[in-house]
Amino acid sequence: MKTALTIAGSDSSGGAGIQADIKTMTAHGVYAMSAIAALTAQNTTGVYDIMEVTPEFLARQLDCIFTDIYPDAVKIGMLSSREIMKTTADKLRSYQAKHIVLDPVMVATSGSRLMREDAAETMIAELFPLAEVITPNIPETEILSGIAIHDAADMEKAASLLYERCHCAVLCKGGHRVNDANDLLFADGQAIWLRGRRIDNPNTHGTGCTLSSAIASNLALGVDLVTAVRNAKEYLSGALEAQLNLGQGSGPLNHAYAIRPSLFIK
Repeated sequence: MKTALTIAGSDSSGGAGIQADIKTMTAHGVYAMSAIAALTAQNTTGVYDIMEVTPEFLARQLDCIFTDIYPDAVKIGMLSSREIMKTTADKLRSYQAKHIVLDPVMVATSGSRLMREDAAETMIAELFPLAEVITPNIPETEILSGIAIHDAADMEKAASLLYERCHCAVLCKGGHRVNDANDLLFADGQAIWLRGRRIDNPNTHGTGCTLSSAIASNLALGVDLVTAVRNAKEYLSGALEAQLNLGQGSGPLNHAYAIRPSLFIK
């Protein structure tokens, strides 16, 4: 069985973060492991508190994982501080981690800030060079590139700049602000548009976590990057089309939409 590791924050409501990552990896038939960088008190209406683990404790988690069950891929999600990012980068370099997918989580779907303002440059300097692909949404791409995005041409310009600056592939997620569900993958010096279908579902809590974890799962299974992104987009579409409706805010996805409960009920 292939294995994957998620390094991210815990979501107490189960829709995003570590919980979404583990559900997604399991749905792909990949054995999921986790190193928790922070605990959050959150639900579908917002993030109400964050308690970061110490860098030393995160390092101990990573040591335990890499020296026992070596991951075939790594997904990085919410890392809120420079110290946590530096610890993560040091360990990933030390263990020569492969197939790293980095979701530069800065702001939650609810609008709550999840990264300290002084941490972005550390993420760019320490973690981006280790990544096979980063998966920013449009607001994150604007922050990281310094380019305002109004149309597809702006997406290509910003993604190209990040690719040249960070030496890793860039998946700029479109979304309704620009072009519905079409995403731009800038890899190997070329722009590849990955078309998607717009799904009418207001419950989008954890979509970024889910997509990046699905990409990591595909890479762990030996799929090339372009195919991994296509497969991940299809999985995300299925989870949205399932139309799960939980909570009073932007609800979670149905990560197990393809699993038939009747298989386990006697």
